Amino acid sequence: MKQKYFFVGVAALMLATATLPSFADDNHVSLLGGATEPSAASLTITIGPNTAYVNVTRGDIVKFVVGDKSFAWSFDGASTISEIDLNNIAPPGILNHLVKVYVKRNTIYDGA
Repeated sequence: MKQKYFFVGVAALMLATATLPSFADDNHVSLLGGATEPSAASLTITIGPNTAYVNVTRGDIVKFVVGDKSFAWSFDGASTISEIDLNNIAPPGILNHLVKVYVKRNTIYDGA
């Protein structure tokens, strides 16, 4: 009888930990802001082959243009985040090199 409960417990633990990475990834990305419609953007930034970094302000909604593709991101995430790898939030296959986003504090959201 104890062996039956042991196997049920192990199976439940395996199922719970199998879903943890996807939850952690979703939770991490939400701290960075969120994807949005390009039409909502108030700023457009073109990413070229030599672009190493871009600067935004917390609260900005930015449309990123990479060649003939584009996507938009709302930088309304955690105020403690000041640097983001654009590659982590861009849709797969859009960027072919590392681009950093430096997020400046916004006194409207973050205070003085």
